[in-house]
Amino acid sequence: MTLSPIEEDGVIAVVRLDDLSRAAALTEALVAGGVRAVEFTFSNRAAAAAITAAREALGDRALIGAGSVLDAETARIAILAGAAFVVTPTVSFPVIEICNRYGVATTIGALTPTEILTAWQAGATYVKVFPASLGGPGYLRDVRGPLPQVKLIPTGGVDVANAGHFIRAGAAAVALGSNLVDAGSVASEEWDTITVRARAVAAAVAEARHG
Repeated sequence: MTLSPIEEDGVIAVVRLDDLSRAAALTEALVAGGVRAVEFTFSNRAAAAAITAAREALGDRALIGAGSVLDAETARIAILAGAAFVVTPTVSFPVIEICNRYGVATTIGALTPTEILTAWQAGATYVKVFPASLGGPGYLRDVRGPLPQVKLIPTGGVDVANAGHFIRAGAAAVALGSNLVDAGSVASEEWDTITVRARAVAAAVAEARHG
């Protein structure tokens, strides 16, 4: 499977939960709503197992990634678990290096223009603008002015109301965490709720692109 779901759907679901035992069912709910790229964060030690479970359950119907990866060792664990993309909160050259070595895409966290260009020149597939809430869509648009070649994915403060604004500002995709996947809905297995949210975000992105 290629990375096309990230840019085709324009949405990444960031799963940051204390309990990842329902990873496969959660991913099914997101895919049903049109969000095929799902990132399980390594802020939970069970992230590798969740990545494997989701990959095995959905196969090529989803693109499963690893988030909150801080070092090359964790990146390698994620790759061995089946992660198709690796996400960092900050610029990490060792993570970029090992992922490029194994042909795994990266979304490297940055905020300032210098950090963004540094990550891109180091070989990042995408640059995660984090936290996007600080500057909003206007900041993204300003950065895109001198750096139109960089594929930016804002995260941190992105929701269904502003997702389209980020896309119009030039984002390759948007990433949503608790505004899309919240602990309460997952714990009570309210999969329809997750699907409806995913569908709303996917529709907002599609409208921004083609509306």
